[in-house]
Amino acid sequence: MRTIGGLWRWRHNPLRRTSDLVEAWLTLVTLLLILVAAPVIGSVVGTIAQDALQQSVRDQRATRHPVTATVVRKLDRSPLDTDPESTSSRDLRSRVLADWTAPDGSGHHGAALASLASPHRGDHFRIWTDLHGQIVARPLDAATATTHAVLAGFGAAMLTAGAVEGGRRLIVWRMVRRRYARWDQAWDRAGPDWGRTGAGS
Repeated sequence: MRTIGGLWRWRHNPLRRTSDLVEAWLTLVTLLLILVAAPVIGSVVGTIAQDALQQSVRDQRATRHPVTATVVRKLDRSPLDTDPESTSSRDLRSRVLADWTAPDGSGHHGAALASLASPHRGDHFRIWTDLHGQIVARPLDAATATTHAVLAGFGAAMLTAGAVEGGRRLIVWRMVRRRYARWDQAWDRAGPDWGRTGAGS
């Protein structure tokens, strides 16, 4: 509302410069772009991200399979593992040597992370593998994909608003520099002794 009021005030003001009117219109256009274009771009980016992520969810569900693994023995903690005194969700998982059967029927034997606090030989736990039994990460779920898509849309809207406002500030900065340059030229034309008694002013 202040911008609209400013435009109205500058319409018939005798002190109004062309740059003042341009600056006021630029502010109004920037406000409209932030209120209209930023949400539209955010919505489009969010929709595209949602489609791509949901497709990824479907692809991962088709290629990743939960299988039951059996603990053979617990493996010693690697020096690269997290500090045993730290507390995190990783602390609830243990490195074990395990056996499992892949979805294609082939048997596998190797190291895995078991969701067991204290694994013993013969304990069962679930892991995710591809069709040939190679361990893969748990597939992305639909809710997490939607959250990522919403964040992508929100981020795109914020970046658009920031870019528009940054563009406005850059234009205004250049206008102010040009205005100062014109003032300097006017002062130079007036001469160093303007207004002095007997200087012909």
